[in-house]
Order: sequence, then structure tokens, then C-alpha cells
Amino acid sequence: MDPKTALIVGTGAGLSASLARLFARKGLQVAMASRDPDKLAKLAEETAGTTFACEATEPEEVAALFDVVIATQGVPDIVVYNASGRVRGPVTDLDPEAVRQAIMVSGYGGFLVAQQAARHMLGRGSGAILLTGASASVKGYANSSSFAMGKFALRGLAQSLARELSPKGVHVAHFVIDGGIRSTARPDPEGSPDSMLDPDAIAETYWHVATQPRSAWTWEVELRPWVEKF
Repeated sequence: MDPKTALIVGTGAGLSASLARLFARKGLQVAMASRDPDKLAKLAEETAGTTFACEATEPEEVAALFDVVIATQGVPDIVVYNASGRVRGPVTDLDPEAVRQAIMVSGYGGFLVAQQAARHMLGRGSGAILLTGASASVKGYANSSSFAMGKFALRGLAQSLARELSPKGVHVAHFVIDGGIRSTARPDPEGSPDSMLDPDAIAETYWHVATQPRSAWTWEVELRPWVEKF
């Protein structure tokens, strides 16, 4: 696949911004969706991208997002789901509604976006659906049950879709981001260089996977800093 267009759902200032910049440098037309697209104005200017408002847990909003993106730039060649939700604390203290919403964002939202992407990509017989996981996709940590449930669900979705869609030409891949992502608000600790994941470096791996020859597709890749324990 020689991608020309991309849609990133759950765009913010971290990994998704790095993805948008990389896609733009590669010559792709980039669409970015967020609950609050006003916060993406600077990134949109930098990448010559377009922004859209979307609540990823609402089926009608996700369907409408794809309709407007397709109307403006065609069926995306790459769709990235980068939204997630979490609520921390002991299981005995968690607010059930907050947990429900966290699972909805991490898992159900991923399903809705992947479903729409698949419906449009299958008609063409090509495309890449990339889903962002975390350490919690494979390891449930104490006081983080809501995040683990949502990310476990997203990983299961990715594995199932990879088996279902790959034989039909649509590449599905899941990324286990096993470690903290570096940002201006979260730099490497003093004396521990490269102990956090560089979002630009993560983005390069997404690009590599999205453009793999179909004779050697990856369905899952784990990324971690060199000092992170397995």
C-alpha cells in the first residue's frame, strides 16, 4: 500500500501529534478527530491537516466522522485509534459510572472506529487500522482495573480483526506501548536518558508497520525503553 490519507481518532499533544507530523512529512493528507478540536488548531496548521469533533463512544458521531472525512479526502488509507480512558484507585472505591466510561473509551470506541474503517476499506481491499495499546493491554496493575479492562478489550478486538480482515486485504495492528511516553510535562528523569519512550520514535514504528509488505504483516508490536523491565 502506498498511503495518501490518514485519520487519527483521539488526537492530542503526545503520540497522536507525532503521528500527524510524520504522516504530513510523508505526504499524507491528515484528518484529526478529538472531543475538543479547537485544541488542535496549531497542529492542524503545522500539518496542513483538518480537524473534526467526535465523541468516539457514540456510534452516530463516529459514522458521521467517517462520512465527512471521506467526503473531503476519500477513504483513509490509515486509521489510528489513540483514545483511552482510565480511573485510578482501589476497586472497592471506584465509581461504577466512571469505570463504565473508561472502558467505553478504551474498548468500545476502538470497536466503533475500527468497524467504520473496515466497512469502507473492505470495498477497496486495502488499508491499515492501527490501535494503540499500553502495558495494561497485557498486564493488569493494582489500582488500575478500569484501564486494564479497556485495554485488554482493545487488544482482543485487534487480534480478532487481524484474523478476520487480513485475508481481505486490510492490515490490523496493535501497539503495546510498554512504558511512559516522554513529553515537555514528563521529561526523562535526571541521570536516566532515554528512559521514556520518544513519541516521534514510536510514530516511526507505526509508519513502518502501516507500510509493511503484505507477505510479512505484523499484527502486534511491543515498544519499550531500553531500561524498562518486561
